[in-house]
Amino acid sequence: MSPKRLEDMYDAVIIGAGAAGLSAALGLLRSPEITDLQEQGVEPKILVVSKLQPLRSHTGSAEGGIAASLGNIESDDWHWHYYDTIKGGDWLVDQDAAKLLAEYAPETVINLERQGVAFSRTEDGHIAQRRFGGHTRDFGGEPVKRAAYAADRIGHQILHTLWQQCVAQGVEFAEEWYVTDLVLSEEGTKAAGIVAFDTHSGKIQAIHARNVLIATGGAGRLFHTTSNSWDLTGDGMALALTAGLQLEDIEFVQFHPTGLAHTGILLSEAARAEGGILRNADGEAFMERYAPEHKDLAARDVVSRSIMAEIDAGRGVADPKDPNGPKDCVWLDMTGIDPERMKQVLPQVVETIEQYANLDPTKDLVPIKPTAHYTMGGLPITTDGEVYRWDGEHRSVVDGLFAAGECSCVSVHGANRLGGNSLLDACLFGTRAGRALADHIAHNPVDSPMSDDSLDDDLIAAVDQAAHARTDELNTLLQGSDDAASSAAEDDVNAYALMSQLGSVMERALAVRCSAETIATAREQLEETITPAAESLVAHDKTAAFNQEVTAIWETRHLIELAEAVLTASDARQESRGSMRRLDFPERDDEHFLAHSMVDRSNAVTFKPVVITDYPPKKREY
Repeated sequence: MSPKRLEDMYDAVIIGAGAAGLSAALGLLRSPEITDLQEQGVEPKILVVSKLQPLRSHTGSAEGGIAASLGNIESDDWHWHYYDTIKGGDWLVDQDAAKLLAEYAPETVINLERQGVAFSRTEDGHIAQRRFGGHTRDFGGEPVKRAAYAADRIGHQILHTLWQQCVAQGVEFAEEWYVTDLVLSEEGTKAAGIVAFDTHSGKIQAIHARNVLIATGGAGRLFHTTSNSWDLTGDGMALALTAGLQLEDIEFVQFHPTGLAHTGILLSEAARAEGGILRNADGEAFMERYAPEHKDLAARDVVSRSIMAEIDAGRGVADPKDPNGPKDCVWLDMTGIDPERMKQVLPQVVETIEQYANLDPTKDLVPIKPTAHYTMGGLPITTDGEVYRWDGEHRSVVDGLFAAGECSCVSVHGANRLGGNSLLDACLFGTRAGRALADHIAHNPVDSPMSDDSLDDDLIAAVDQAAHARTDELNTLLQGSDDAASSAAEDDVNAYALMSQLGSVMERALAVRCSAETIATAREQLEETITPAAESLVAHDKTAAFNQEVTAIWETRHLIELAEAVLTASDARQESRGSMRRLDFPERDDEHFLAHSMVDRSNAVTFKPVVITDYPPKKREY
């Protein structure tokens, strides 16, 4: 689905059609300000631009649950959810944002249900909830059932429901359009619009907008082993860097403990919530040693590090598909779960194991290893989704630029995200960003007779100029010399191979643990080999329409741009905290690094204070 024609100017363009982007669109259109405009006969011009058909967005792969203290199970209270989020993030969480997340989580989940999400149910008809790592109901650490679920397909349910609601609202989509540029004013203080590649026609499109919201998801494809789909190439974060903006806490990348061995495919935390146990080569349930209270349901960074510690100590196992291969896995033992219960509440997990490992989880032990899963950092935003810059002392909002979801950082996840909080973050703060967008639009809607168009000319010119430059680059990619294409083919130099090479480099440098040495090695490889190769890429086919290689070239360059920022921020943080384990700095250092890193394209890193209102830092134990 593509728009029949582009408007000369949009009130808002939303980039991304996962849970965050769709929630933003609905939050915008359902806000009182927009309702008032519509009653006056003014219809806001909104466009959602999606790299994929929306129902293929990565939100659909979320399996386990969405966190909320609904109050109907075990006397849970949102204050405990608030505390657990701060503790889970190793005290790098902004507590004003985390309080909003926890307090409005029940409302968010109930609204999703009312819109059509078919949650699993308890026998008495309440929304069913299960335990998830790090969620408790007291300071002593007693686990609580807080993750509302729909079997193990909650993301699928939420994505389809939000998309259906957007269709009902008449939202216009530009599907399979790849955004190549975020355009700001010359001073970088105001959003001007975007440039996108329409993969259907092969044309570059200039899209002018008074407001832009980025909701492009994460960057799991920075790593070779990842649970993320192929499209999560960090585009929104790279667009921000290229436009001269900063990224916050981008060094924190969560590795999910249970990726199916050597595929990276996620086996949901729900498998452990239902009774799955991690075992080493000796059959020991080793998490009892690392996290005596929470065991297999400790926070994800704790479990991932524990798995790697067992492997490093020689207690790992080989993938049964490669019995003579490296012993770099441990076992997930699900045999203690009732087979009927397993099929009822973990159908996706069972199907994945059967199809991709050729094992029966009711009888067989399943090999797993940590897999890159979630990006805690991203574009710095306020609790209303406004993107801002940090100058070392103050923040300045970029007028008309918003972000939501995994590509953003309102800092509710800090150094490590709790399971169930990602869908909540996307839906809750996506909705808040949409409402803030509505307020912006209401003050100067494009179609209003009172609209002030006097400031648009320079912004329109900036977008058009960026589109012309990108068109020239597209022509160069398509019309690159036959010699260059032939040479690249002979050397097997293409975007896909280069992306795989980058993933291997980043995995050796940063996966679960890192040091100054591993970071320096990766930076050297980027500078000497990968970046020059990416700059010389050309397409092997000269047809523009449906040429996936063109998109892959831009994706690869985006990943490299982002990789440099991740390595820079990782090098600057000389401590171990949450998902970041520095072998050369093994302790958390609150004196020097209880602060958010802010990195830009020039590799300049500054630090911004953490907002602490209720819970001062203390030792983190599970």
